[in-house]
Amino acid sequence: MALSKEDVVNIAHLARLAIDAKDIPEYEKNLSNILALVEQMSQVDTTQVEPMAHPLDAVQRLRPDEVTETDQREHFQSIAPATENGLYLVPKVIE
Repeated sequence: MALSKEDVVNIAHLARLAIDAKDIPEYEKNLSNILALVEQMSQVDTTQVEPMAHPLDAVQRLRPDEVTETDQREHFQSIAPATENGLYLVPKVIE
């Protein structure tokens, strides 16, 4: 699928990008090549391909879920400007 100059200008406008007029032919060529590659890839039969979350068969190492800090909620609430029922009170920001 080949893009025209107007297509490139419209895409740049929608993306809120400022491009120079002298660069438009290069953008036309590059974007047309990208769309041609996507079209070529969409023609590949992937019905027998199993979706995967990661290209490597790796397992993420997780650390144990342990408490590493002491509970200082009462201390932090005692130095807060305003609290009520265990919650921090803040000024209203939406009018």
